[in-house]
Amino acid sequence: MSATRQRVARRDLLAGGVVLASAALGGCGAPARVPGEVFSLGVASGDPLPDSVVLWTRLAPEPLAGGGMPPRAVEVQWEIAEDEGFRRVVRRGTEWAVPELAHSVHAEPGGLRPGASYFYRFRAGDQISPVGRTRTGPDLGSSPGRLRLAFVSCQDWQGGYYSAYRGIAGEDLEFVLHLGDYIYEYAPRPGSPRQHDGPELDSLESYRNRHALYRTDPDLRAAHAAHPFVLTWDDHEVDNNYANDIPEDTTGPAQGSRAEFLNRRARAYQAYYEHLPLRRSQRPAGPSALLYRRLRFGDLAEFAVLDTRQYRTDQPCGDGMKPRCAAALDPAATMTGPVQERWLLEGLDRSGARWNVIAQQTMFAQYDFAAGPDAVFNLDQWDGYVAARARILGFLAQRRPPNPVVLSGDIHSSWVHDLKADFADPRSATVGTEFVGTSISSRFPASLSSSVTAALADNPHTRFFNGDLRGYIRCDADRQRWTSAFRVVDTVLTPGAATRTLAEFTVENGHPGAQRV
Repeated sequence: MSATRQRVARRDLLAGGVVLASAALGGCGAPARVPGEVFSLGVASGDPLPDSVVLWTRLAPEPLAGGGMPPRAVEVQWEIAEDEGFRRVVRRGTEWAVPELAHSVHAEPGGLRPGASYFYRFRAGDQISPVGRTRTGPDLGSSPGRLRLAFVSCQDWQGGYYSAYRGIAGEDLEFVLHLGDYIYEYAPRPGSPRQHDGPELDSLESYRNRHALYRTDPDLRAAHAAHPFVLTWDDHEVDNNYANDIPEDTTGPAQGSRAEFLNRRARAYQAYYEHLPLRRSQRPAGPSALLYRRLRFGDLAEFAVLDTRQYRTDQPCGDGMKPRCAAALDPAATMTGPVQERWLLEGLDRSGARWNVIAQQTMFAQYDFAAGPDAVFNLDQWDGYVAARARILGFLAQRRPPNPVVLSGDIHSSWVHDLKADFADPRSATVGTEFVGTSISSRFPASLSSSVTAALADNPHTRFFNGDLRGYIRCDADRQRWTSAFRVVDTVLTPGAATRTLAEFTVENGHPGAQRV
């Protein structure tokens, strides 16, 4: 990284509300020398529990060229405090940043107070990181009065700038939920607002450099430094529309065998872990990682965070948008795999939370994209896995866990759906509500937007759609209602766009289905 770029990156961090620490960490001994500006990718926190969070950074003086660190382990100190000036430090420790994990650091301080705000920072050698702010979750036995979070997905670098993240950095949130497509694996696309830095990803170094490229964005770094993130992946972290061990293109000469694709997936999963605030228990073992998990926010909300890529069966009917064939109705077809599906339903059955949230990747509700008598479905979504979805909807109808809310991403557009016990019968019971968030920057085709609009009358369970604007959804929950505000920017073609509220919907406790405010 050039000296000019380093100055710009630091200026942008300050503009995004991140404060650079000027005092040395206490009790860490004499500093050693480390090369360059090692905290170029900022800091992050994640997976807030009542007594702990994950603290993350990566040492990378040359982030776009493999990191630029020497091939040896480097000692990194961290500390977490109750105040931004670090006068009331409550925990400190040491981690080793090793070359095998790209000199990333995943610290997990414990013994923290529930429902509390903290500040944290790192030191490597004589360098001090930016300061991050984080929060723990409330005590599991508590009854919080409110919850505010934002959820996001789909941040294609080549789609445009991440101004929505600047809006998120300024919000008062418990956490940010990221539903996938944190990076895109594509080669450079001519004519885009900004370009990827190399061919389609395959090697571990190329996945690392792509993650690092995305983290050079000042608004993304500011959002990570302002709030803890809860993350899960979708497809572009590895390969578009992959399904388990099956790549998108099974015939292309670059794809090779399923074993070769699993090796690619292992490299992609490792780079994902290296660049995000995930717990050590989520570190991949080769091409596998246990990413689905459950987070409780007292008795107010429980979140089942799903992984609908690693375990799914292949998309039916050749994938794409088309009429369904028999394979789309196959009871053996699965988005989650049988173990995760059972885990999801058993957790919902045991939950005592007021709001039961399923946080996952692709649109859950049915949508027929063809106006009139024909039928066209997106078979990469749950519309390609009809029996699996029916099992979940049937469970919601029969067992009635309180207030099911599905949060989804992937489709680069904003939607609100009433979840019906039987989508073929508009008069069937509404058993839950789905909010689909638009992308941070990824494009939704104008031609497809026209098709959706033309077909709305044939999909009466769909209460809202917008395909034109990028942004995020801010969610507020209390004991009586869940409110989702669609926060958007008017352009991603230039940086610095302000956020505004496009639409707002509420769900009343005990009454599934959304109403526009």
